[in-house]
Amino acid sequence: MRSLIFLVITLISGAIAGTVLALINLGVVEPYIDKAIAIETQNKISSGENVNLSELIDYRMWQKGGAVAAGAIYGLALSALFGIVFAYSQNYLPGSNYKKKAILLAGILWFVLYFMVAIKYPANPPAVGDPETIYYREGLYVAYICISGFSALVLAIAWKKLKTTKKNIIIPLLYALIMTAAYIALPPNPDKISISMDLIQTFRVLTAVTIGIFWGILGILFGLMWDKYLRSEPQWRAQIR
Repeated sequence: MRSLIFLVITLISGAIAGTVLALINLGVVEPYIDKAIAIETQNKISSGENVNLSELIDYRMWQKGGAVAAGAIYGLALSALFGIVFAYSQNYLPGSNYKKKAILLAGILWFVLYFMVAIKYPANPPAVGDPETIYYREGLYVAYICISGFSALVLAIAWKKLKTTKKNIIIPLLYALIMTAAYIALPPNPDKISISMDLIQTFRVLTAVTIGIFWGILGILFGLMWDKYLRSEPQWRAQIR
């Protein structure tokens, strides 16, 4: 029963957080995507390339129309990951209640799965980049996420096993060294940016903020609902350390 409720709370939190993310993106981020697409389209027209404007407009309308559903699915996927990590790490996370633990874990996952990756491969609007290199660029991005995520996971397990009081210094240092090596070893984004860097930088900042909001909402909702459920089972409160 507890496992089922844990799963329901996790998925509900993710679906809500993902939906909120989609709604925020529609109002805050999408206008910059539209601007980037308009600039890229104008560049193609100026170079003599044939562009089907009607098809492009229809595609963008379809894309925006499905944004909320896509956001909910995105939230469900990441909340599943969040729930698994929380289930195994809850007793090692600092905090006097599960809300604080969940918010801390959400912040860690934002840092490991988004911020660290964005340092090497920052977000760009969909219109930026050569379509011929999209799979190559996605491969680099996924590889860097995997390096960051698995490194953090392995080091977290090592932190649990280490008895030395210096582990709070050793573990973050090892993670920094691994990510520095990965930053140097992996090639840069192969595509040159041909539109305004002000637009690109604004898009990147807004994307980082909205993804941070997503993780924050996920952590807060999950922690609040899980704490509320556990109030009905006082014996479980003893697990909080």
